[in-house]
Amino acid sequence: MAKVKGPQRGKLKDNAKRAKKKISVLTQERVEYVDYKDVNLLRRFMSDRAKIRARRVTGNDQQQQRAVAMAIKNAREMALLPYTNRVTTQRSSRPDRGNRGEGRPPRGEDTELAPVADEAIEVPEAEEVEE
Repeated sequence: MAKVKGPQRGKLKDNAKRAKKKISVLTQERVEYVDYKDVNLLRRFMSDRAKIRARRVTGNDQQQQRAVAMAIKNAREMALLPYTNRVTTQRSSRPDRGNRGEGRPPRGEDTELAPVADEAIEVPEAEEVEE
């Protein structure tokens, strides 16, 4: 019995767009050695939150990416680059959280509690002891 071969993985279909291979900044500028003191170069390989960008984003090959990552880590250790950048944005897309339960009564005023008995519980008085 012969097997029927399905479509092979990795091959693009005729109608699919072919991605242009990204060329690395290091290759363009003919950088041979990535120096941890070259902060301007290293910032190109970091996101706005100070994360190291991936190879597919930067276009580095494996060896270049390893050198860039080590240089960034060394620069962070020497306090030339930050570990994180704080990004502050106002959240305008979320609704105001102050009126979350408009139909609910405020806490402490629940009406679903068990009814309280009208009769008061009689507590026997302590007898006075004369000496």
